[in-house]
Amino acid sequence: MTFRPMILTAALAACFAAAPAMAADNPDAARLSQRLTALDADSTLNTFAAYERLQARQAVSTLDQAAKRDRPGALYVAERRVAIAESAARTQAMQRQVDQLDRERAELLVEASQRDAARTRAENERLRLQAQMQAEEAERLRVQSEADAASLQDVETALKGVAGAQAARLNAARDRQAKLAREEAELVTGGKLPTAKRDSRGEVFALDKASFGSGKDSLGSSAQTTVKTVAAYAQASSSPGVKVEVTAADAKLAQRRAEAVRDALVAGGWPQGQVQVTGKAGKADRTELVVQSK
Repeated sequence: MTFRPMILTAALAACFAAAPAMAADNPDAARLSQRLTALDADSTLNTFAAYERLQARQAVSTLDQAAKRDRPGALYVAERRVAIAESAARTQAMQRQVDQLDRERAELLVEASQRDAARTRAENERLRLQAQMQAEEAERLRVQSEADAASLQDVETALKGVAGAQAARLNAARDRQAKLAREEAELVTGGKLPTAKRDSRGEVFALDKASFGSGKDSLGSSAQTTVKTVAAYAQASSSPGVKVEVTAADAKLAQRRAEAVRDALVAGGWPQGQVQVTGKAGKADRTELVVQSK
């Protein structure tokens, strides 16, 4: 507890103890004092608006002690102070409930995303094992059919059809896993993944050219958030490693930029030992993060 809330609590306690002493000939002061007493007794509100309740107590006390000619003005102030204290307590209580609900909603979204990603990874692994078994069975059938040249072509055609269907299912599962991993990463970091493309290296994310200032080797705040989101995505998709490839007019500048991206990945929770950095000279500035696939 800080010093100021201790003072407010002590002052409220003193005002509350003085409430029974309200003069019998001032029913307005007694009525307002009763409203404050009810507010203090309400367990859902009495921890809020301590300062406003203190001001209201002081205003009611001033009303009780005011001369008859001063009472209209004192009554107006006291009524406003009491109303403000009641409204502030309710508002602060509702705001706390809203904040709690927002936190619980965010936690539920992340938890649901993680569960979906786990289920998709399990399905992906099941399909991979199934494809492996299909491949082994195909090899067995191929060896068995070598003695029968006439039926070999039919067997090969059938096996290709099975392998193609299985590959399509496996690719669909991988795409679903990547989508869920992207959603999880963006939920956790609050950032946005850039558009990605796939090639022989893996899934490639290109940073915007404005990520580094002209001739600079430090990432802007927006780019740092983007890199941390890529780190979260690599973790969610169980990537075996991330490559950072940077091209700039000067090779040394390109290397420093690559190392800056690596540091942002590590800050986002990605293991430093699983990052490869490459900086080289080139005509166009380019910064790419390659999230490798299994």
